[in-house]
Amino acid sequence: MRMIEGQYTNADSRYAIVAGRFNQFVVDSLVEGAVDSLVRHGVDEDNITVVRVPGAFEIPLIAQAIAEKGEVDAIIALGAVIRGSTPHFDYVAGESAGGLNKVQMDTGVPCSFGVLTVDTIEQAIERAGTKAGNKGAEAALVAIEMVSVLRQISE
Repeated sequence: MRMIEGQYTNADSRYAIVAGRFNQFVVDSLVEGAVDSLVRHGVDEDNITVVRVPGAFEIPLIAQAIAEKGEVDAIIALGAVIRGSTPHFDYVAGESAGGLNKVQMDTGVPCSFGVLTVDTIEQAIERAGTKAGNKGAEAALVAIEMVSVLRQISE
């Protein structure tokens, strides 16, 4: 029996982090967590590109452009969508998630989803490095693991 399971040893892999500027006080912590996680797992900082976009809604378009260039092994999407009193949250969060899924399915480049979709600013802060850990760091680990699994499948 052959068992394929992701490893966290893709030091030679190249990653793009696409981060929304909206709610930047939270997203900056997610970016720091993602970069730290990649570096701790042996990724050279020269193999990490951070691209800033206006917000979570714009992340999929830039992720698609990056994936189509073929210069990265995975994309880490980071942002923060905080629910307000209008349905705007539902559209932005849903389109961001759906768009990123389409990018990875169309291009074969994994897109890890580190876009926080929360009800309150407090929840966002918790997920950006306090009580609930750093979801940017977790998204980076997902990207590393997906690159590993894809490489093993193609062997």
